[in-house]
Amino acid sequence: MSRKKLMAAVSSAVLLWAVPALADGELHIYNWGDYTNPKLIEKFEKQYNIKVTLDDYDSNETMLSKVRAGNSGYDIVVPSDYTVKIMIDEGLLEKTEPNAMPNGKNIDPRFLNIYWDSGRHYTVPWQFGTTAFAVNTDKYKGDIDTLAILFNPPDELKGQINVLDDVNTVMHAAERYAGVPRCGADKANLKKVNDILMAAKPSWKTFSYDTITKITSGDVIVTEQWNGATYRSRQKIPAIKYSYPKEGIEGWMDNVAVLKGAKNLDNAKLFQDFLMLPENAAMISDFAGYDNGIAGSHKFLTPDFANSPELNPPAGAPTPEFVPPCPPDVVEIYNKIWTNLRK
Repeated sequence: MSRKKLMAAVSSAVLLWAVPALADGELHIYNWGDYTNPKLIEKFEKQYNIKVTLDDYDSNETMLSKVRAGNSGYDIVVPSDYTVKIMIDEGLLEKTEPNAMPNGKNIDPRFLNIYWDSGRHYTVPWQFGTTAFAVNTDKYKGDIDTLAILFNPPDELKGQINVLDDVNTVMHAAERYAGVPRCGADKANLKKVNDILMAAKPSWKTFSYDTITKITSGDVIVTEQWNGATYRSRQKIPAIKYSYPKEGIEGWMDNVAVLKGAKNLDNAKLFQDFLMLPENAAMISDFAGYDNGIAGSHKFLTPDFANSPELNPPAGAPTPEFVPPCPPDVVEIYNKIWTNLRK
C-alpha cells in the first residue's frame, strides 16, 4: 500500500501515531513492583512529552480488587494471562486494537492468538517466562529435572526447600506431578493432589516469594522460582541451576492493558505501541530479567542474557503450559486445600 493510500485509510485516532509531537499530558501506570525500567519511562516521557506516574502492586488479585472498586485513577495495568481473560470478560479493559498499531507487526507470532486475548485486541506483551524451581547444584548433585524434588525430595533436601506462597502455582505443580488435569473437579484426583501436598509439606522450610534471597543467602538449597529470577540468582551463585521438570512446566505472560474509561486513553495507546518496538521491549527484559513477546528484541540484549539457559530451554524440555482460570467450583476446593496446607 502506498503512503498516500495508507494515510487516507487511517482514522483520526490513528493519526496520533504519525504525529507523536502532538502528544502531551499524563499517563498513570499500575504495574508489579520492581518490574519497570526507569530508563524506559524516561525515554517515553521525553519522546512524547508525557508525564508518567507509576504505582506498584504485589499480585494480580490486589490489582483486580482495586480496579473492580472503580475510580482507580490508572490508565495502564499489567495483568497476567489468566487475569486478562477475567478482565475482558468483566468489561474492565478498553479494546485498543494493538494488533493494528504501527508496531503491532512486531508481536511474536507465538503470542498473537493466545487464549486470554486471541488476536491481541486489548493487550501487548510485557514479559513472559516459566515457573519451576532452582537448585544450588554445589549442594545437591542429583537429577533436578523432576517435580519429585518438591513433592518427594531425597533426605538431603528435606527442610531445605522454599515453595511459592501461591495457590495456583503450587496446586498446578502438584497436579502435574500427580498426572491429573489442571483445574479438574474430579474428587479422586483432588484427593490425590491433596495427599501429595500434605505429605510434602514437612519437607518444606518456607512459603515465600522472596526466592532470590532465599537461595542466594543459603537459607535453602531449592526454591520454587521463575526462570528470570533464577538467571539473577545465578549471577550471584553460578552453581544455581533452573529445572525443566519432565512432568511439565508452568508458562505465564504479563500483558499491558488499558483500563475501560481511562482518562488518558490516547497516551495509553501510545505507550502500548511504544512497547512493541524491539529496542524498547529489550529495555524491559534487561531490567526485569525475563523474555518478552516482541520479535527482534534479542539483538538488543546482552549476549550473556540472550543466550542464557533460563531463556533458552534445552532440547526435550517440556512446552510451557498456560493455564486458563479455573471454574469457580474448583477454585473453592483449591482454596480449602490451600487453607489447610498453610495451617
